[in-house]
Amino acid sequence: MDFQTPLAKVRGLGSAKAGTGHFWMQRITAITLIPLSLWMVAFTQNLLNASHEEIVTWLAGPLDTVLAITWVVAAFYHAALGLQVVIEDYVHTEWIKISSIWVMKLSFLFFVIAAIVALFKISMMG
Repeated sequence: MDFQTPLAKVRGLGSAKAGTGHFWMQRITAITLIPLSLWMVAFTQNLLNASHEEIVTWLAGPLDTVLAITWVVAAFYHAALGLQVVIEDYVHTEWIKISSIWVMKLSFLFFVIAAIVALFKISMMG
């Protein structure tokens, strides 16, 4: 028994389009963010009581810089995946849906690049 219309078959639309990869990437980023967020909480607690020089010194370490960059990339990618699902579920006008997803993805890409540049600048100070 086939539940797809011939037009849907030609367009390649349906349950097997790209949902599985999206689902797994969202789960993988969520699991990745658990230890990274614990590290980020510890880092943030140290920020509250540290001087500027101490923060720069701590972030200048290669492991801390890599962890911070990994957290930024994983957090924004996870947020983009989740927001894309919300847009796809609740925006019904096709051109607004596609435009919103593109604007969201480009905005998040800009923020990730800006955060990585800022982290590199800070890590080069120490």
